[in-house]
Amino acid sequence: MIGVKGEHPYVRWAIRVIEEYLKTGKAPYPDETLPKELFEKKAGCFVSLHRLDGALRGCIGTIVPTQENLALEIRENAISAATRDPRFPPVTVEELDEIEVSVDVLGNMERVKDLKELDPKIYGIVVVKGFRKGVLLPDLPGVDTVEEQLRIACLKAGIDSREEGKELYKFRVERYH
Repeated sequence: MIGVKGEHPYVRWAIRVIEEYLKTGKAPYPDETLPKELFEKKAGCFVSLHRLDGALRGCIGTIVPTQENLALEIRENAISAATRDPRFPPVTVEELDEIEVSVDVLGNMERVKDLKELDPKIYGIVVVKGFRKGVLLPDLPGVDTVEEQLRIACLKAGIDSREEGKELYKFRVERYH
């Protein structure tokens, strides 16, 4: 069982998905035990896995919805965070007791015209240049300035942060632990 059981239904659903997928190889289908809004809402979301010491163990998400509802969006991103994050080996059943799960549901993207519009504690960002795209969620430990947030997002996209012609977007998240 995953280390710290979530209280929020979105987190409990992500945990259920990860546990069932790792144990059976099959993704559970959303059912009537889930809140109705998970079936009614479409949104991008990120599922993040951390070890109990706080170290990142996996994080995968979508900035715009790719599934027919938020229940399926969380399911797909939970499986990917646990098994397909290229930075980490897949999570094992033996690790489940030492993993914490959070779900970030993304709000609408807004084009940023001036860096003064940003606050790394409030807004996540998306940096785009051509086909390259870097995303950074808000309120991350150690990311305290707009410059640091922008530098990391550009690095993730393979974009030089001094490069001209980048598009920048901001978004808010609803974070559930």
